[in-house]
Amino acid sequence: MKFGTTLAAVALVFSGVMATADTMKMAVTTSFHNSGLSDVLLPEIQKDLGLEVQLLVVGTGQALRLGEAGDVDAILVHSKKAEEAFVAGGYGTHRREIMYNDFVLIGPNADPAKIADAKNVVDALTGISAAKAAFVSRGDDSGTHKKELSLWTEAGVDADARSVDWYKEAGAGMGASLNTASGMNGYIISDRASWLKFGNKGDLALLYSGDPELFNQYAFIPVNPEKHGHVQAELAQKLEAWLVSDRAKDLIDGYTLKGGRLFIFNAEQ
Repeated sequence: MKFGTTLAAVALVFSGVMATADTMKMAVTTSFHNSGLSDVLLPEIQKDLGLEVQLLVVGTGQALRLGEAGDVDAILVHSKKAEEAFVAGGYGTHRREIMYNDFVLIGPNADPAKIADAKNVVDALTGISAAKAAFVSRGDDSGTHKKELSLWTEAGVDADARSVDWYKEAGAGMGASLNTASGMNGYIISDRASWLKFGNKGDLALLYSGDPELFNQYAFIPVNPEKHGHVQAELAQKLEAWLVSDRAKDLIDGYTLKGGRLFIFNAEQ
């Protein structure tokens, strides 16, 4: 059963400082927020621009729907095909790439599906399916979930072949899904930043990474004021200029945890 994210379940996260003259809303992925990067960037945006950015933390699919409805001024998400459709539909003015990391395959140290030795990510997923090893899916229409489904398609493992005996849909954000995988001692696809930040690893380990298919780009999209005249288009433009600046580059590239960098800045300035 799929558990869709509803607007009532959206987490509205504030920057932790009193509002000043300018306030805007941005829908962001759970991976961006759970990684801790938002805690690094928001106070500096407030300091440099006098701009309070209020975050609605959701999966990419829900972030796009919030943008379509004009409930936010901009979005920061990671599913290129869906983002391009959003812009093509006139809901966003343009798509600006900001930073990237990669998706990784996490699983039990014993690695019953032997994915650590996989030739590529498709081989790894085929091994999980063949072993009928426990696998946790986000199941929430997030960017990570969209990527996972596309990889299963590449592996030739369709929805009917993903039996509920071993394939479990969490219908939750990245942190909660990782907790489910830890409790089940199962496999899961995560973005690298969320995995590095995750504190309840249990017997789980990063078993497979490095396939170019696992590249994970994050992009900023202002909501189109021609669709929704009330959106804060000037503030979104102001924020975008900051996000592609050397100041943002230093903060993003400088954000590390034990295990490495969480994001790599790649905006064209």
